Amino acid sequence: MENLPLLDLKAFIQGGEAQRLRFVKALGEAFTQIGFAIIENHLVPEALQKQIYEKTKAFFDLPLEIKRKYVVPGTSGQRGYTPPNQEHAKGQKVPDLKEFFHIGPEVEPSIASAQNLLLNVWPEEVPGFRQTFMEAYEKFFETGRVLLQALALYLELEEDYFEPRVQYGPSLLRLLHYYPLEKVDIPPGATRAAEHEDINLITLLIGASAEGLEVLTREGKWLAPVVAPHQMVVNVGDMLQRLTNNKLRSTTHRVTLPPPEKRHLSRYSVPFFLHPRPEVSLACLPSCIDEAHPKAYPDITAGEYLNERLVELRLKQ
Repeated sequence: MENLPLLDLKAFIQGGEAQRLRFVKALGEAFTQIGFAIIENHLVPEALQKQIYEKTKAFFDLPLEIKRKYVVPGTSGQRGYTPPNQEHAKGQKVPDLKEFFHIGPEVEPSIASAQNLLLNVWPEEVPGFRQTFMEAYEKFFETGRVLLQALALYLELEEDYFEPRVQYGPSLLRLLHYYPLEKVDIPPGATRAAEHEDINLITLLIGASAEGLEVLTREGKWLAPVVAPHQMVVNVGDMLQRLTNNKLRSTTHRVTLPPPEKRHLSRYSVPFFLHPRPEVSLACLPSCIDEAHPKAYPDITAGEYLNERLVELRLKQ
């Protein structure tokens, strides 16, 4: 495999029945075989993508003492700013070389309280930050909902199966800064993002500012995807893998260190982690269990599983 499978979301949104079915089949096969796909004609406009990366860079360019104003205690890093070297990939002794900022759904406080959602914090030092990322969150979420509709059809479920399960869920937009490394004492074994699998249902990622993403193939080789700026990378998370009893694959991936001549450069990345509501069951779908594929996981809710993983990442005690 030279690159990830490439799919056109317009075929599902605007196409006839035959085009929609081809998209459903292609997406399902991509997620069955490697767990990743590249999506064209997603719903995050090019002008908004530009604003996303401009505002992301502007925030991380702020002095550390200002960024620390937006650390939100008691949220396990699920809102606001997380300083460098805090998050560990599962099983890793050294932290990833990154800092990040988390944004969840922006809802009225009464809805947030009823749905047990955390409130966002908005840096006042970056003009237009709140407006840009509220719009970005909605466009990412809308794209994710459409992709889940296609996956529901592939799994022979009702097309809207995931709709009530993700509405008001704790999905996260993450602004990532992999900071320059030319003056950093890099601990042995450390990298920008150690090999890991994502926690959630699906992850959507637009135009990282530099190379570095690598995906582990079934053959045990690392694939460095070639992704155009207008394209989106989408991958399966562990929650969807559990739900489908390993039918859809949550694939190991990483962000490698840049070569020495590029270690003075930052890398920015903005993934969207689409989560179900905490009370949603991740029990394996009966349609994905048979004699050849016995049930692989005990029943658990999305909230219970997320809590387990946050402890493993050392973001929660």
